[in-house]
Amino acid sequence: MKHLLFVCVENSCRSQIAEGWARTLGEKHGLRAWSAGSNPSGRVNPDAVATMQEAGIDIAAQTSKGMDDIPENIEFEAVVTMGCGDRCPVVGAKRVKDWPIPDPKNQSALFFGEVRDEIQRRVQRLIDEVCNGA
Repeated sequence: MKHLLFVCVENSCRSQIAEGWARTLGEKHGLRAWSAGSNPSGRVNPDAVATMQEAGIDIAAQTSKGMDDIPENIEFEAVVTMGCGDRCPVVGAKRVKDWPIPDPKNQSALFFGEVRDEIQRRVQRLIDEVCNGA
């Protein structure tokens, strides 16, 4: 099984959305998706839940977590950071990427949808790369 980790600051929006997409899009490839925050808020943003529900994906059961909540014995195929800058943890992985995706927190539903769709495109490309060497 291949593991992907998505990290942002609060683990409430972007990384949660990415985890939801990766879980859904990567299921047929046997991928396992994780997410965490460098300074977790302790909750998943309700607007992130709503925008993913619009896309037919339920992330309501996901929880906001920190890096200490991620098991240490996992070898990650890819770690993706999103906007946490120098507060992003260093995690060993075969691939390390930084996606400069703006934080949709406190933004409009339209902006949340744009961020969701951009994350979907990037997650799909990452899955293609990890699973097919694309």
